[in-house]
Amino acid sequence: MAESILRKDGAERFRAFSAGSMPKGAVNPFALRVLESYSYPVDGLTSKSWEVYAGPNAPRMDFVLTVCDNAAGEACPLWTGQPVTAHWGIEDPAAVDGGDIDKERAFVTAFRYLKNRISLLNNLPLASLSRLAIARQLQGIGLIEGSTSSNPKVA
Repeated sequence: MAESILRKDGAERFRAFSAGSMPKGAVNPFALRVLESYSYPVDGLTSKSWEVYAGPNAPRMDFVLTVCDNAAGEACPLWTGQPVTAHWGIEDPAAVDGGDIDKERAFVTAFRYLKNRISLLNNLPLASLSRLAIARQLQGIGLIEGSTSSNPKVA
């Protein structure tokens, strides 16, 4: 969902990519439904391993943001260009048990938290901030409402 939100809301400033440490092989249909209901693009979204962005032909990343808590403690690939990394933990909506209404509600909540954080990212004056200041700002964004992180890591 974050890729779609950033592709639309940050299109003038960022290129967005999304991947995971344990891809399921298909984008969750509830994620697609929620994105479409808020008029966010779903074309081109795929379930893929983050390893596709660690190779020599991968796009250069300025920032790598993890959002699922199971990724926070994992060893991430070595990213080309040494991007600023931060963890923006939110509850994994795909892990919610229950009926379709409960699952969709979880994805709407995750969408709202991600959209708020991406809005803050989009409004950072990146050109006037040092790498350390950007890292601190990203860390702070990761602690706003909905955070599951009490001690996020920033590199």
